Amino acid sequence: MINILDFDSDFDPSLLDRIVNEKKKIGYYNLPNQDTTYINHYLKQLNKRQNLNSISDVVVIGIGGSSLGAKAVYHFIRPIRQLKRNLHFMDSTDPITIANICNSLNIGSTHFIVISKSGSTIETIAIYKHILAITKTIQLSHFPFTFITGKSSLLAKHARKVNGLIINIQQNIGGRFSLLSSAGIIPLALTGTKIDCLLKGAAKIKDSFFNQGYMQNLLLKKATFYANNASNYNINALFSYTDSLKYFNDWYAQLWGESLGKKQKNSVFHVGLTPIGLTGPKDQHSFLQLLYEGIRDKSVTFIKLKTFENNQKIPNITLEKLETFNLINQVKFSTLINMQADAIIESLKKHTRIPLDEITLQKQDEFSIGQLIYYYELLTSLVGSLLNINTYNQPGVEFGKNILIKKLQQQL
Repeated sequence: MINILDFDSDFDPSLLDRIVNEKKKIGYYNLPNQDTTYINHYLKQLNKRQNLNSISDVVVIGIGGSSLGAKAVYHFIRPIRQLKRNLHFMDSTDPITIANICNSLNIGSTHFIVISKSGSTIETIAIYKHILAITKTIQLSHFPFTFITGKSSLLAKHARKVNGLIINIQQNIGGRFSLLSSAGIIPLALTGTKIDCLLKGAAKIKDSFFNQGYMQNLLLKKATFYANNASNYNINALFSYTDSLKYFNDWYAQLWGESLGKKQKNSVFHVGLTPIGLTGPKDQHSFLQLLYEGIRDKSVTFIKLKTFENNQKIPNITLEKLETFNLINQVKFSTLINMQADAIIESLKKHTRIPLDEITLQKQDEFSIGQLIYYYELLTSLVGSLLNINTYNQPGVEFGKNILIKKLQQQL
């Protein structure tokens, strides 16, 4: 992974010290080096209850951080490799979506993974109840549920009551930072995703940052620029030039928005950076004009893929009245999409003062997406520290949950 910044910023060396100290308390920092023996232990347990060879589909029942991370990795890997099982995500209470997913499944060959760190996520419990009711109408010889939750949560207590398989989420890890925890690893492992490669990619960024490698100064500079210019450039756009990163954009939006939109510590001031996820080249037609002539309140990060797992070329065909387009004949589509990104980057550099940077992933695999995941988790923590906020709580989300509970209680 290569990252080129088109801007510079001096940084306070004490920022690194703060993050090193934070690493001792916040669990996600050390996930790249976790002991993964629990994965095989779980698979053996599951195989005893529901023969692994009989499982064709896995469904994650979870919302937000409990689903977005695994979805991002799955949809990055799936287009280039035949995986062992299909992975679905029930992360919405939209009844049409729920019905469509259920109708697409053979319940008898499906395993459901219920994920909630708190164990009290209303959306997750609602969908679980719905699926549980469906399974009770079918004479199954097994209980098709695994529960991934906090050790002492209400969901864990329920799982023990129904003799379900339980996996605890590692300690001190918030939902949006849980992609590399059991919450993301277990569903992906069931599909045959290469977990070791995913973690090695994350470890590469971790080691580079904490051991004075290439990523240390780069991330410190980038985070400092974002924090120091939060008032001027309060919108951060991620422009991914591969369709396979569409769901990574969604994960980034939650990570960035929920972590950095806060009230400052010991202050009445509110701060925040607004994330936007874009996919090139299609979103050029909806967003590029805004970048060129709109308000100068945005920074843009372009993500490119150096090597695509497909070498299709544009056919060597001459079209009558369209002869000028012969210049694209025999050009690889992978070359074309990267040239499109390069052209936009060059154009923005020439005609605007928008802060830009460019990330290039070497190839479409678990190692590369593991690097990108940990890179953005680190960047989020760095910016949060500089903004003087609690990066890891979400009081605004909790307020909404409490109001929902009151509304539901009023219906009783």
